[in-house]
Amino acid sequence: MKPIALTTPLFYVNGLPHIGSAYPTIAADALARFYRLMGHPTLFVTGTDEHGQKIQRTAEQNNLPPQEHCDRIVTEFHHLWNLLDIQFDRFIRTSDPRHTAITREFFQRVYAKGDIYLDRQQGWYCVACEEFKEERDLLADQHCPTHPNLACEWRDEANYFFRLSRYQEAIAAFHDQHPNFIQPEPRRNEVLKFIDQGLRDFSISRINLTWGIPLPIDPQHTLYVWFDALLGYLTALLDPQAEPTLTNALGHWYPFHVHIIGKDILRFHAVYWVAMLLSADLPLPSRVFGHGLLTRDGIKMGKTLGNVIDPFDLVTRYGADAVRYYFLKEIEFGKDGDFSEDRFVAILNADLANTFGNLLNRTLGMAGKYCQQRVPIPHATALDPTLQPLQTLGSSLGDRTQQHYQNLNFRAACDTILDLIRDCNKMVDETTPWKRFKAGQQEEVDAILYTLLESVRLAAYLLSPIIPNLSREIYRQLGLDFQQSTWQHHQWGTLAPNTVLLSPSPIFQRLDPPSP
Repeated sequence: MKPIALTTPLFYVNGLPHIGSAYPTIAADALARFYRLMGHPTLFVTGTDEHGQKIQRTAEQNNLPPQEHCDRIVTEFHHLWNLLDIQFDRFIRTSDPRHTAITREFFQRVYAKGDIYLDRQQGWYCVACEEFKEERDLLADQHCPTHPNLACEWRDEANYFFRLSRYQEAIAAFHDQHPNFIQPEPRRNEVLKFIDQGLRDFSISRINLTWGIPLPIDPQHTLYVWFDALLGYLTALLDPQAEPTLTNALGHWYPFHVHIIGKDILRFHAVYWVAMLLSADLPLPSRVFGHGLLTRDGIKMGKTLGNVIDPFDLVTRYGADAVRYYFLKEIEFGKDGDFSEDRFVAILNADLANTFGNLLNRTLGMAGKYCQQRVPIPHATALDPTLQPLQTLGSSLGDRTQQHYQNLNFRAACDTILDLIRDCNKMVDETTPWKRFKAGQQEEVDAILYTLLESVRLAAYLLSPIIPNLSREIYRQLGLDFQQSTWQHHQWGTLAPNTVLLSPSPIFQRLDPPSP
């Protein structure tokens, strides 16, 4: 099957990882898990962007060398990804010497194309953004709109520039010919508007900055963080023992299937990155998906407000699957979303404890009473009109869910799967298998319980990219080994009759409401 390579952003290590770092990484992990379920060779890339003046200043404030500062922060990223059960394949750091080699080779290729030149850069510079700002976009007293507490610095210095303007027509034509390259649609419209305003050449170097990669043609200059960081995606494709060359990096996994990024850095990926790859005569990625931003209780998060979500605390208190499920099910990926702890608890209790967990428990309990703790043979399934709609729903569930995952519509995937479980709970009340057992209708009972057990199994399998631990536990209680499953498990009827079932135990304990 087709190899799939996908990425998160490379996260800036100015501070500890936060919920804005965790959110796209959970989504990328779920998507990677889904492609692995389907049998695609899959490479999930994440990592850190470690160069630039902001990093250097932060390290100095903490009396640390920049590398030591980066090492400490990267350790925390690894810790959080482990807590969230993130199964990445490559973690690239832009301070890796292999990245320096790839960046220098890429730079030389673009320089030979005539797309890099020396000029003067004048303007207001935001160190936090690592970016020059248009004066018309600044707040009062030259404060950055993204970092309103920070005043921009006036810069007048020699910089090397990339000829972005040369690619105006090529980029516009590419987006016209590939309408699905930027998703979702509102993000695409924002980028097209930016392109229509006219693309300007952008600075790719800083002078007298020691923490970064020196330009091969002028060591007094250091590569600008964005030019450097975007190339980290290519470095990540290198096999661990391979010589760091572009040929080796691009040999198997390239081009990328999707970059999952925040909408605030979309133009760097949908315009700058595209132009850089065109300049280097490299194929372009298939898709860039810009997710939305998060608020808390309807208010923008900030340290001064004291309402920042600590992902370490959240996952420690509630568990990885609970956090993964809420952020992918409750917030439509691609739109801005809100976190409310009251809502968090309510959703988890309703979906995972009451709806899903309850169905598993009551079905396994009935199987123990009425079927000797084994999966029954569904002789009478076709004869019971009550069961036919569930079988029809279950038979198409894998294909419908596949489309949702591939569209990064995790909310729709969860809702589609939970619809089957909700219908199963209703069916139990309508068919009253305990009454049928007392009436001696064993075949009808067998048909009902098989339908319920297979529905639970199918739902667990298709939700496993989002709640991997709960899904494995459901499979275990159904007498199955999730590690032995293949993509055939997305089909109805996989659960084999006479499989020995385990006694039920709750897969998800109800959560207590948060303290006032």
